Amino acid sequence: MTLRYLQKWHGAGNDFLVEVLEHGTAPWWDAGLVRAVCHRATGVGADGLLLATVGSEVTMVLFNADGSRAEMSGNGVRCLAAAVRRSTRGTWDSLDVQTDVGIRHVTLTGDRDRGSGSVDMGPVIAAPGPAGTLGVASVGNPHVVVLDEATWTTEDRTKRAQAWSDEVGGANVEFITPVSRDRIELRVFERGVGWTLACGTGSCAVAVVARAQGFSGDVVTVGNPGGDLTVRLDGDRANLGGPVQFVANVEWLAT
Repeated sequence: MTLRYLQKWHGAGNDFLVEVLEHGTAPWWDAGLVRAVCHRATGVGADGLLLATVGSEVTMVLFNADGSRAEMSGNGVRCLAAAVRRSTRGTWDSLDVQTDVGIRHVTLTGDRDRGSGSVDMGPVIAAPGPAGTLGVASVGNPHVVVLDEATWTTEDRTKRAQAWSDEVGGANVEFITPVSRDRIELRVFERGVGWTLACGTGSCAVAVVARAQGFSGDVVTVGNPGGDLTVRLDGDRANLGGPVQFVANVEWLAT
């Protein structure tokens, strides 16, 4: 049995367990352990696990709740930066984080337990999508954007999301309802997780695809089920802003 010390954070309801490690710490987690700790009934419960390695640089490794490795999370990288600041008692308000898709610059405001942050998410690459969708977009990880239909049930959306995700080789699927030029409502089915309360990379993908469709402009509030995220576009580059909230320190006994 092994005891692991974690922090739990969420960004607009998108929740993560974060382990802050010293540089050179040997890898310990595997897919089965990630599934166990993220399980909402028999584990701690989370959409994913974030590993932060602190040394000459700060690096991020992200696992989905099903144990698969993910490339990027806009909400996750804010939570990771906040967890590092809390763990190290830092007083800084910005941090560069090395991710699987490159360096992401994070800024934070607020105290050690709550506040808001923004992330330079880099370029968002959009393209035509499968039939019945508005398009696909890559924010370092893949997304399919769909115009939602009020007549669809959750079961309908789940089946459609799984089919569209499989069609493009695995992707998050965002169902959108444009409200105005500066607001879009979102439901998101995440690859490796299922329905989640928020998706940062998904909000960026939605902003780019929606702008191309004429639904919105360069700045848009994306109403995720767990709260609002703000996306600012500069050409094909996206900046994501949203909340960060500390939930708990966790001692998890792996058996």
